[in-house]
Amino acid sequence: MKIVFEVAKIRITVLVAFTTALGYILASTSLESFSLYPIAGIFFLACGAAALNHFQESKTDLLMDRTKNRPIPSGAVSSKSVLLISLGFLILGSSLLLWKSNMLALGIGLLTFFWYNAVYTPLKKVFSMAIIPGSLVGALPPIAGWVAAGGYVFDPKILLIGSFLFIWQIPHFWILLLMYGKDYDKGGFPTLTNVFSVRQLKQITFCWLVLTIVMALSINFFGILNFYVSNIFLVVICAWIFLQSVKFLRSDNEKNVNKNMFIRINIFTLLIITTLSLDKLVKLFLA
Repeated sequence: MKIVFEVAKIRITVLVAFTTALGYILASTSLESFSLYPIAGIFFLACGAAALNHFQESKTDLLMDRTKNRPIPSGAVSSKSVLLISLGFLILGSSLLLWKSNMLALGIGLLTFFWYNAVYTPLKKVFSMAIIPGSLVGALPPIAGWVAAGGYVFDPKILLIGSFLFIWQIPHFWILLLMYGKDYDKGGFPTLTNVFSVRQLKQITFCWLVLTIVMALSINFFGILNFYVSNIFLVVICAWIFLQSVKFLRSDNEKNVNKNMFIRINIFTLLIITTLSLDKLVKLFLA
């Protein structure tokens, strides 16, 4: 089970489940209609995509210090076994969505699977800015949750949430790049650390962090939140992450500084997801 959890990249795929749940909750009209099946379906598809990614990148994982101890390069499991795990998750997730959700949610889930493994994974081996098109992977799960609950796929509210998660992933990855740029070089990946200086990359990352904050603040103007306290809390956490971003920009390229910023941008996103979810759940409970 430890190997299965590792090849499923459980820490990342749990976040996918949270964002899917966010979309589902926001589109829900009552607590009685709430179902975990669509959320579980997208989660299992994400696990399958993560396992297939382990198979696809096993050779480059062996070259990098950060990834050389993953199950395939370390010899803990065979490539064939990981493919079978991926296939099992793919079948399980698709079956749940087909059985307990709708075809549109299934289609978005499979599109996410395809985009991650057939577009982003090979693209990042040849294109240093592959994270930009690749960020579509993070934008689609909340939309899948939204349509699973009966929401309109092109509703501006869920498109805003998807856009926020799309933009957030870009500085999130570039902060990671500042931490492990040399390791990515060992793996043969083209990186922006070979195009820009550390200072330039920090400045670019800061601009994307500000754009992420602006997108988060714009949630206040789309009628998504139901209580003033939620609006106020959203402003507070945006102010907090802005101050942290300024500190990050002004700092030297110290590993601890980059690591702390990486943790804080993750906390920020989790706080946004939690605020939006609790706000809607309280409204449904009081209705």
